[in-house]
Amino acid sequence: MSDGLATRTIEIVAAVIRDPEGRVLLVRKRGAQVFQQPGGKRDDDDLDDLHTLARELHEELGCTMQREGARLLGHFSAPAANEPGCVVEAVVYEVSASGPFEARAEIESLCWIDPAHMGELPVAQLSREQLLPLLT
Repeated sequence: MSDGLATRTIEIVAAVIRDPEGRVLLVRKRGAQVFQQPGGKRDDDDLDDLHTLARELHEELGCTMQREGARLLGHFSAPAANEPGCVVEAVVYEVSASGPFEARAEIESLCWIDPAHMGELPVAQLSREQLLPLLT
């Protein structure tokens, strides 16, 4: 039985980026309460998922992504962290990137975390329940 409300799906490409100590980069968008994987929505002129990721990472963090060695982690779905009533469908890649890593565009802050020990950091459901457990 349906309640008559359609759930909007947001399709994104997201990145898992690790530092030399194995910590994972998370970002928090301006006005958001939770941290999540960096990435974003595809543009019409994006050639493929990795093009989307490289563009988004450069725009939002100022870093340069290396296409070589990119590894597809899978397709994941969870309630959207910042848009109530929406579901995010994410294609996630583990990639390497070189800095600087700095908050730009709509990113307010970033942090590097140990995926096995998140502590009290507020992390989006997709990252907390599906992605970070894969990395421990």
